[in-house]
Amino acid sequence: MDLAVVQGAVLPQLSLGGLGRKSAAAGAGAGAGPARAFTLDEVPLARIEFGEVTWISRHGVRVVYEGEADFDAAWRPRTARLRRPETSPPADLTLVRQGRDDRWEVRSRIGGGTADGELQLHTSDQGGLRLTGQLQPRNIEAASALQAFNRSAIIAGKASGETLLSASGDTADELVRSLHTTTSFSMGRSTLLGFDLDKAIRSLGQAHAGQTPLDSVTGQIDTQNTPQGMVVTINRLQARSGAFSASGKARIADRRIQAELAVDLVDGVVGVPLTLSGPLEKVQVSVPASALAGAAAGTAVLPGIGTAIGARIGAAIGKLFGSEPEPAARPRPAPGHK
Repeated sequence: MDLAVVQGAVLPQLSLGGLGRKSAAAGAGAGAGPARAFTLDEVPLARIEFGEVTWISRHGVRVVYEGEADFDAAWRPRTARLRRPETSPPADLTLVRQGRDDRWEVRSRIGGGTADGELQLHTSDQGGLRLTGQLQPRNIEAASALQAFNRSAIIAGKASGETLLSASGDTADELVRSLHTTTSFSMGRSTLLGFDLDKAIRSLGQAHAGQTPLDSVTGQIDTQNTPQGMVVTINRLQARSGAFSASGKARIADRRIQAELAVDLVDGVVGVPLTLSGPLEKVQVSVPASALAGAAAGTAVLPGIGTAIGARIGAAIGKLFGSEPEPAARPRPAPGHK
């Protein structure tokens, strides 16, 4: 076939669970007739064009795409382009195959910045597939990038970094389901949206509505596709402003967050850890009772420094005796992921 055109299709993510899977018993019944032999052309489809194709995520978020792809043999895309129509700044992805190798140059624009790099597809002697790649995100405005896909942002500011990605499986479907990325990132001046960290500390977690200006943010973000959706893990998180410094880690899955932060304020309220938990739409903020007791004792002995030492000792004692929440269970790896 030379050309296929798809217009106005709707693809609910939850309806694609069995895509590409085969039943081991299919066609094997006693009454089944002889299989009809057929072979595909070397290039079964030369080109596909699609427009107004709506992807509906497992949580009901609708995103419209358009694009086109030209294929070489074995369904290898020679060139491919994916776009978010009527999005400003532009959001698009372009793949260009490098000769006859299973290697593609990646060029993408998102959030006013770029994320260019390379993808490689490796095939084992047994037919298994492994995808690897590297991208270099540069000057991407985080809030704008998420808004391009109808997602709410928790931080605004330009980010740059390095991304490694990998996936494995026997089919393209399994590659998508097992996709894992690791991004080391840094941001300059930025704003934490919907959360006033200073207010949360001073109110001991009772109030936190507002925003938090930041001078710098660094960390590592890991994403892992699973049968239950994407799991996002943030490690080595460091944030600084003129009023405080903070460090911590977080895990987001099924639109719920579990995070631990240790925050030092420059004017003396220091060292008290924060725990964030619950649905992303209604995050609960708390300070462990053990840390509060330790901070009070430390302040009685030596204000400022004593608060920091006492809070951290109190938090450590709380962990030792189980007064803090257990971390969420790690997701099972997706089928085909190694």
